[in-house]
Amino acid sequence: MKIEFPFSYHGWKNCVKISNQIVDIIATTEIGPRIIYYGFSGGRNEFVEFEETLGKKGGDQWHSYGGHRLWYSPEHPIRTYYPDNDDVHFKDHTSFIRLTQKTEPDSKIQKEIDITLEDTSSMVKVIHRIYNHSLWSLELAPWALSVMAPGGVAIAPLPERKAHPEALLPVNSVSLWAYSDMSDPRWTWGREMIMLEQRPDIPTPQKAGFFSLDGWVAYANSGHLFVKTFEPEIDYLHPDFNSNIEFFTNLKMLEVETLGALVELEPETSIEFPEEWFLSDEVNQPIDEESAQKNVLPLIKRIKNKNV
Repeated sequence: MKIEFPFSYHGWKNCVKISNQIVDIIATTEIGPRIIYYGFSGGRNEFVEFEETLGKKGGDQWHSYGGHRLWYSPEHPIRTYYPDNDDVHFKDHTSFIRLTQKTEPDSKIQKEIDITLEDTSSMVKVIHRIYNHSLWSLELAPWALSVMAPGGVAIAPLPERKAHPEALLPVNSVSLWAYSDMSDPRWTWGREMIMLEQRPDIPTPQKAGFFSLDGWVAYANSGHLFVKTFEPEIDYLHPDFNSNIEFFTNLKMLEVETLGALVELEPETSIEFPEEWFLSDEVNQPIDEESAQKNVLPLIKRIKNKNV
């Protein structure tokens, strides 16, 4: 992979760009840790960018910025929204790059992201790491949020369906927030998958969480398919009523979120949560479960079989 630093991007002068002539990744070092761009080389950003915060840094107000970020769950109105507006440390390890946040002064949490780009495909390995530098153990879960550009649809798989009375026990959970509306037309509650559409004409936020045994989640938008894969931690409890995938959408974007298991993170220890990203083109955007099965699932099968 080719690494360029410093690289100027939309007002941030000290970005790092990684490229393999198939896809590009751009991460900021003036805020974060945050991956602000992922897309085909010379093409559009699969992540959303908010014009009002492009190039912005400093200050004590939290900004979404767009892109991909690392949080930790459960969500909290103060600690979750600690501003990530300061410089991060960048180190080139030749085969991967590392972005390390300064320790947050109140929580004593430190966030770190390692990024590796494969030489001959769109695959990116992203390792999310959280350190506890406080004097006490903290219960938390790594939380990886990809903030996608508007106009697409998110897709998550449901476990294998079986007939009654063969299947007597539940096989997964669905978590709803106080503002979740299952009648909202952006949702597709299918037999084999759950889908959420981002629509700029519907302003009200929507969110739901799920536990998936399959270890993948996708976002289809304008002929492209973004896929995240991860290793489900089946034997461990997850936050938000045991969710390892969550979708959130509003007027401007859709978040494709993955979560690790809840841990009791002891002082001066860390927890990791790896993901692998893939990007495909010439994918017809699904409008319902049937078209998602036809257009998306064959690509997911290829990705899981490492045939990409």
